[in-house]
Amino acid sequence: MSKEIAIGVDIGGSHISCAAYDLKKRRFLEDTFAESDLDNHASADEIVSVWGDTIKKTMLLAGTQHVDGIGFAMPGPFDYEKGISLFTGQNEKYENTYGLNVPDALRSYLGLPDDFKVRFINDATAFAIGEDRMGQAREVSNSLSITLGTGFGSAFIKDGLPVLEGEAVPKLGCLWHLPFEDGIADDYFSTRGFLNRYEKATGTVLPGVKQLAELAETDKLAKSLFDDFGLKLGRFLKPWIERFGIEMLVIGGNISHAYALFEQPLNDFLNEEGLSMKISISELKETASFIGSAILVDDSFYTEVKPLLKNM
Repeated sequence: MSKEIAIGVDIGGSHISCAAYDLKKRRFLEDTFAESDLDNHASADEIVSVWGDTIKKTMLLAGTQHVDGIGFAMPGPFDYEKGISLFTGQNEKYENTYGLNVPDALRSYLGLPDDFKVRFINDATAFAIGEDRMGQAREVSNSLSITLGTGFGSAFIKDGLPVLEGEAVPKLGCLWHLPFEDGIADDYFSTRGFLNRYEKATGTVLPGVKQLAELAETDKLAKSLFDDFGLKLGRFLKPWIERFGIEMLVIGGNISHAYALFEQPLNDFLNEEGLSMKISISELKETASFIGSAILVDDSFYTEVKPLLKNM
């Protein structure tokens, strides 16, 4: 029986979503999408049941008999080689799964054989791989994909594979942990950073960047925060654009919806610095993560990427 279907899973802070991908035809099967909300402070058994039930829906829609395995786009901290949760609560999520062997738990819950493929990769890296395979970065060799949202995700891709080591990339091959202003990049280039800066200036607490973007049409302070964001994003990325030889920057995450508000200052800075890199907003969005995780089921690709997992 032909098994050419892989399930790509995206694990968020309060939800799971998944869809199938045809490995042979390199085609995303959008009719197989499934999604569920969950309590990330629930017990490990409850979380596994929500994950398992959602994945089962996609497997049934794709034809379980054709499914070769499951790939996860998973936030850290996580042991991506062994599939073991390392969440301790420092990120205020999934703390009750600490030490859980996710492949064993899911195989048991879904009644799958012990050798059924269940593989994992960092969520930002999965997004970048998906953009490289089928998205905005598919026609270049060197790309950087970033996700601007709850956190600041990033991954450098060269010739189809993530780059995590070497002088051309930061330690761990990502940007969130690098020093920036009075903290780290994740403190600034995130929803939290935007809202904290507005609250500090006005005393007003906003629910999200969407509301801040709406204010920017008439509120000079809100508009200035987006201008500042674009300029500082350019300054922050500049050394890595130069070192890695980035040809394409792909921007995803919720903040990307407000790109029009920080596009000009970002592009002005890069042009002044003589950096001709292209910038694109992700069109695939979450689909990029499905693709980037699903292709882990392809043994030839996984053989190449597996040695990198220990450094994610």
